[in-house]
Formats: sequence, structure tokens, C-alpha cells
Amino acid sequence: MECIVHFRVMHPEEPKELRGLIMLESGGKPGIDQITDMFKNMGYDVRPDNPEELIFKPVDARANYTYIRVIELDTGEEVYHEDRDLRAILENLLNKH
Repeated sequence: MECIVHFRVMHPEEPKELRGLIMLESGGKPGIDQITDMFKNMGYDVRPDNPEELIFKPVDARANYTYIRVIELDTGEEVYHEDRDLRAILENLLNKH
């Protein structure tokens, strides 16, 4: 089964939205190691920084991007989306304290 990984690479000048592909067992969901390997195959040598939020940081401090964030995992059956509205509410609440 295919899983299309939609992600955002945060460059200093502007973010770039890209996609990658992971092959899974039927009904499966990609793990952090599979996502990390996919990035490595695409030329992004990263390590998980916040696995719950699917954020990855470059291993090399000289990389031309600051982090990568997975914004959608699409297996054709179940789709993970980052909830932008919830995130905005939480950021506003946390910034006020």
C-alpha cells in the first residue's frame, strides 16, 4: 500500500511544500523511522525533533533549511492532517501566559 507524505521544508527565505512516498503493509501507518528513511532517500538527512508533531530537524547544522514538518499522511484510507485551527488557538493561549 502507498502512503503519500505531504511535508513542508522551512527554508529561511520561504517554505517549500513537497511530497514523498512510503510503501506500507496493507492497513499500516508509517513509523518515524520510515519517514526519516524517506527523507534521507530524498537528500534530507534529518532526525526526529518532535515525533508527536512530526517535526524533523537537520542533522547537519549547515543545512539550508531549519526543519521539516509533515502536514499530511495519505494512505488512501485514513488521512492525517495537521489541525491548523486548533494549533492557532493553542499558540494564542500559550503566548498569553
